[in-house]
Amino acid sequence: MKDFLKIVLASVLGFLIAQIILFFIAMIMFVGAASSFMGSMTSDKFILQENSVLNLKLSGTIVERTAEPDPFTSMLGSDYITEMGLNDIVSAIRKAKNNSKIKGIYIDSREVSASMATLAEIRSELESFKESGKFVVAYADSYNQAGYYLASTADKIAINPQGMLDIHGLAANPIFIKDALDKLGVKMQIFKVGTYKSAVEPFTQNEMSEANREQISSYLNDTWSFIRKDLAESRSLSIEKIDSLANIFTLTQSTDFLLAENLVDTILYETEMKEYLRSLLNIDSDKKIPSATVADMKSVKTKSIEKTSNTIALLYAHGNIVSGNGSSNIQDKHFVNEIEKLRKDKDIKAVVFRVNSGGGSAYASEQIWKAIENLKKEKPVVVSMGDYAASGGYYISANANKIVAQPTTLTGSIGIFGMFPDLEGTTKKLGVHTDVVKTNEFSDFGNLTRPMKDSEKQIMQKYIEKGYDLFLTRCAEGRGIPKDTLAQYAEGRVWTGNQALEIGLVDELGGIERAIEIAAELANLGKSYVVFEYPKLRSPLEELLQPAKEELVAKTIRQYLGDSYDTFMLLKEIKEQDYLQARIPFELNIK
Repeated sequence: MKDFLKIVLASVLGFLIAQIILFFIAMIMFVGAASSFMGSMTSDKFILQENSVLNLKLSGTIVERTAEPDPFTSMLGSDYITEMGLNDIVSAIRKAKNNSKIKGIYIDSREVSASMATLAEIRSELESFKESGKFVVAYADSYNQAGYYLASTADKIAINPQGMLDIHGLAANPIFIKDALDKLGVKMQIFKVGTYKSAVEPFTQNEMSEANREQISSYLNDTWSFIRKDLAESRSLSIEKIDSLANIFTLTQSTDFLLAENLVDTILYETEMKEYLRSLLNIDSDKKIPSATVADMKSVKTKSIEKTSNTIALLYAHGNIVSGNGSSNIQDKHFVNEIEKLRKDKDIKAVVFRVNSGGGSAYASEQIWKAIENLKKEKPVVVSMGDYAASGGYYISANANKIVAQPTTLTGSIGIFGMFPDLEGTTKKLGVHTDVVKTNEFSDFGNLTRPMKDSEKQIMQKYIEKGYDLFLTRCAEGRGIPKDTLAQYAEGRVWTGNQALEIGLVDELGGIERAIEIAAELANLGKSYVVFEYPKLRSPLEELLQPAKEELVAKTIRQYLGDSYDTFMLLKEIKEQDYLQARIPFELNIK
């Protein structure tokens, strides 16, 4: 027995010692990797050369804001780093405009994918850059529609002799999974307010309702009107000509045709395009073209900006609105804390609330609304709407002093829905049976293995209607519009920023810079102010130490699910019991 105890104790001790040794080895490796990573950052620091060009290579998806990737994410390969930050792109263009070492911009936008309002922000910056007198040229083997929309601002557009150029208009292709759910024995029990609140349709129908078809047609046509107008003006073509070109599907046309129709200025191989760039920079053909990427421009220093007593805070809120205290998406507790910090900071005289969200949890939206309401009592709040500020995204925007949107921002969608899956059919298919013992009538409310009773349905519908009434009240009071008048534009209907201006849902059309100007005016700051961005982005080392990898998981899932990602996320939130939703069901990415 003594020998047995000795063996057991020795084994336990050996195991503990091994774990301690492994822990220290892991720590040494971790610190080594971190120091190596940080060392490489300092040793490979970019230095901008004289007579350089900004290589505006736009690829993947453009999001509002990105942090530096941690080394573990970088080690997974470039396929996992598929996003560029709009803030970084805009900053790079502005630095290039004001830096004498940069002589022009070379646009390479062949693989870009973004929503229309994001493209409009970049396009506006490119137009502003041209005011400096510096050149802007564009080249691609093939231009997708989004890439060409940006490239059309260039002084000269070149294309490969065997290249393609795509102008085809806009389309929306929602996915419906009702039949798939039927095969699994799942029935969705829907409660909603709003004729146009179509987020639930993929789960209950096999095609769009007439109301949804009407609103989608309306915002697609309004958005397309701005795209074709900008293309027509940039290329000295008529609007009718742009439509006729879209109708013949330019992707299949020869480059000679593209040249003849004035969609491009010249046909060159990439090597010839580089020679043309050298001629613009006045350098020899055997010399390497000095260039800087968007990532490189992050390290190009501008005049040092320090926080002063006249600071405007630019607060970014992008993603789904959810309950929680994390930094991914728009988590209510996290954002309430951030807003409270800005409210208490005496140096911050105004806040620009940059909203890019299709909505989410109605409860979380209400919490953020209240924080903005408290903030507005002490300093001006101006909302700058990105690609989306709809449903919950509009909820958190409605009570700002002023709202600025891009003409093609998708906004409104004032409506609420709840969705409960009934899994009775699924359990029967699997041969699973359930039973219940309860003390009161509603003790087993929320039991997903049976359909809801009529009494439960009535309670839920009243609850949804109460939530909708609160949403409508918040928006009416925030916008100073009579509730019964606003109700005519609610019903879950989605509007473009241009349409929203006409009905009073927004105050002005423009981008982030215009919102900042309005904030300065409301705070009586004149031209004497600085702008700081919030929430603070994590540093590469903080990314390295970050234990949760929600962003990486989300990027991976989005990469593989594509257009089905939002449907998946909605199902995920249902699983997590966040039943009351204020969201739009679609994205409008221009490719």
